[in-house]
Amino acid sequence: MRIKLEQLPQHLRNHATPLYTLFGNEPLLILEAADSIRNHARQQGFTERMLFSVDQHFDWSEVLNAGNNQSLFADRKMIDIRIPSGKPGKEGGKAIESFCRALPPDTLTLITLPRIDKQGQSTKWFKSLDDAGVMIPVYAIERDQLPGWIDQRLIKQQQKADPASLQFIADQVEGNLLAAHQEIQKLGLLYPGGSLTFDQIKDVVLNVARYDVFQLSDAMMTGDTVRFVRVLTGLQGEGIAPLLILATLAEQIRQLIAIRTGLDHGQPPAQLLQAARIWGERQKIALTAARRIGIPALTQALAQAALIDRVIKGVAQGDAWDALMQLGLRFTLPSSAGKAPARAIPARSAATS
Repeated sequence: MRIKLEQLPQHLRNHATPLYTLFGNEPLLILEAADSIRNHARQQGFTERMLFSVDQHFDWSEVLNAGNNQSLFADRKMIDIRIPSGKPGKEGGKAIESFCRALPPDTLTLITLPRIDKQGQSTKWFKSLDDAGVMIPVYAIERDQLPGWIDQRLIKQQQKADPASLQFIADQVEGNLLAAHQEIQKLGLLYPGGSLTFDQIKDVVLNVARYDVFQLSDAMMTGDTVRFVRVLTGLQGEGIAPLLILATLAEQIRQLIAIRTGLDHGQPPAQLLQAARIWGERQKIALTAARRIGIPALTQALAQAALIDRVIKGVAQGDAWDALMQLGLRFTLPSSAGKAPARAIPARSAATS
């Protein structure tokens, strides 16, 4: 059975389940959910705890033996299994299936996994966990949800802030939820309960945003100039390789070309998105971008990406970061929609050597 993360507190108050599985890619939320389950277990008398951290040399018989052996010192025990790789292997998969078929009595088991893709979720061991206990997927907080999440955290410490201040905090900590949690706690330590001013927040909250290339790609597709500039600048500051950024943007452009071409020929959008291997919320973003930008602009952008590749590799002259910025501006500036610009925007001082 699956439940949402926000349903966990009520579930723990009303139900007793011998097996919980957490999986996702947001460490802070995973940690908090696991702590809630462990605290609940202690309150219910699961006083003995056995911790197993799985690596490639792990002996899965230890888990099976832990479930079969009754404790001499406590009536109830908790088994805490952590699989950082998300891949238990063939032996581990069979052990998990066996464990789930006969859950040990007087035992609460917590299994923690990273994000598991669709292929991983179709495996027998993962389905066994889903069928035998409560499974809780932990999703990252999306950018548009972050101000609300910060607001709820402030309320818990009897503080509040106006929407502009909440958005400021969100911009500073985007992509780094653990840092967001720390900054919110800092506000709670430095200021009393009540309303926080923007100046108070600005003086405390550091710029700890962490970006990835997919956020840059999304900003490019949605035509968000300010966000594209902020994310690209952040990636440069973090030392991300320009070639990695270019590869991601170029692949996105190719996907948009394929989608737009298919749309122009009357193909179903769902089929085009599946063929382009675009999933989830990014489907809407990609489809909107493909409809907004014409084939000439997309093909010219791809040609510019080829030039930037030469700049990065030293075959052509120019500034790679400036060229990446200009590539993104093709999609974010209003003049780029629906048609190609009068001329390609070149990399600064770009020329073949």
